[in-house]
Amino acid sequence: MRIALLNPPHRAIGSRVPKEQLPPLGHLASGGPLIDAGHAVRLINADPGPMTDVEILSALMEKPPEAVLIGHAGSTSAHPVVARLAPLIRAALPEAHIVYGGVYPSYHWQEVLTDCPEIDVVVRGEGEVTAPRLIAALEAGADLATVPGIAFRRDGQPHATPPAPMLRDLDSARIGWELVDLSRHSYWGGKRAVILQFSRGCPHLCTYCGQRGFWTQWRHRDPVKFATEIAWLVREHGVELVNLADENPTSSRKAWKAFLETLVATGVKVTLIGSTRADDIVRDADLLPLYKRAGCLRFLLGLEGTDEATLATVRKGGTRAKDREAIGLLRAHGMIGLCTFAVGFEEETDADYARLLRHLLVYDPDQIMSVYATPHRWTPFFRQSAHRRVVQTDLSLWDYKHQVLETPRVSAWRVFLWVKLIEAVVQLRPRALARIWLQKDPELRHAQRWYTAMGRGVWLREFRDAFRFRARPGPTVETFLGAGQLPENALDRRRDAA
Repeated sequence: MRIALLNPPHRAIGSRVPKEQLPPLGHLASGGPLIDAGHAVRLINADPGPMTDVEILSALMEKPPEAVLIGHAGSTSAHPVVARLAPLIRAALPEAHIVYGGVYPSYHWQEVLTDCPEIDVVVRGEGEVTAPRLIAALEAGADLATVPGIAFRRDGQPHATPPAPMLRDLDSARIGWELVDLSRHSYWGGKRAVILQFSRGCPHLCTYCGQRGFWTQWRHRDPVKFATEIAWLVREHGVELVNLADENPTSSRKAWKAFLETLVATGVKVTLIGSTRADDIVRDADLLPLYKRAGCLRFLLGLEGTDEATLATVRKGGTRAKDREAIGLLRAHGMIGLCTFAVGFEEETDADYARLLRHLLVYDPDQIMSVYATPHRWTPFFRQSAHRRVVQTDLSLWDYKHQVLETPRVSAWRVFLWVKLIEAVVQLRPRALARIWLQKDPELRHAQRWYTAMGRGVWLREFRDAFRFRARPGPTVETFLGAGQLPENALDRRRDAA
């Protein structure tokens, strides 16, 4: 079957400000198994640019596909674009199957199939196994009810099949690198870059995160195979930087150490950036020289807050002492700690924001990034926030960079101004400026200055959006998003014995 994988354009700050885009890993991960199943697959990556609707349709019509598979990593905030494009694609390709995958449609399949009649099928969960099964069924005209892990209309009503078995061996489904020209993708200020996953899921129980719900179980790739693939990308495609997409690649010290040792043994020079927990950095204090030799340069550490009560509420499991220690350890070993802090929790007051600023100054991070608490349906935080009022009903702004929940004790404008004040005070300190402009290490200097340039762009975009998209009290979370489709997890695999 002729298949077009469509990565739609995205309005979110993370897509538009950097002027650089990484290859869409989700599409490549599904594309490899589809190619291996004998299908003619091509990728239309409309996010760089971004492409206009006319350009997207023109690209589709160059080689009219029999199936269009749509998805985006920024799932919720990209959904309005998918909903707008689907009718245009249907009008241009009336006989094509339109399939929609990603986190948002996985948990909102009923609304998607009800509100978007042009979308034929939703892939729920991991696509590497489900997509080839679905395409085979569509090609054969088979009953879609036999395909696990999808939702479609039966007798005019949305209907979901049982969850698909979890992909236990992450190395069994290859990434379709041939679908993308890596020379057209960069990050980190012009470095040829890719995004990869060493692991999926998370062993921790943080309430605001959906990793555990969507991926169900923490799994990792074979450390040697993963390092070998990175070395191949460096040698054969000139890749200079790998952005690790997983939340906690370091969860298994044994597996992570084996990966780092293998990567060092390959002899390639590559920069690794990603996210992890402060606890893991402290745990691996003796391994940090190995981190550095393997190319690790920056880790995002999700502090979520500096108040112990908030950390307990979100079930973070960390402590302020370990957060501070991790930041110091990374700096001592020539690596950068990018610390995120979250705002928008229900109990917050002006005094809490002032205390947050004081604690961040004590932490002394190299870089910081603010995020807003967002009640996605696939997180326990959704259930905790069901009674709270939504102040931003435009889903395209549900990208963690715009406030979407009312904070009863602080107006939305004051929350925004507090966030900007905290960022300015922390990042404009003489000590912080010295790390940017007086840094002697060329890699660290480049990283600090690139992030500073990105920060200026984000600041301008956030201020512009604050005036364009005013936060106004609206319906409750449950009224706006609807109750969860299953009590705990819309991708519940407790019945999965595969």
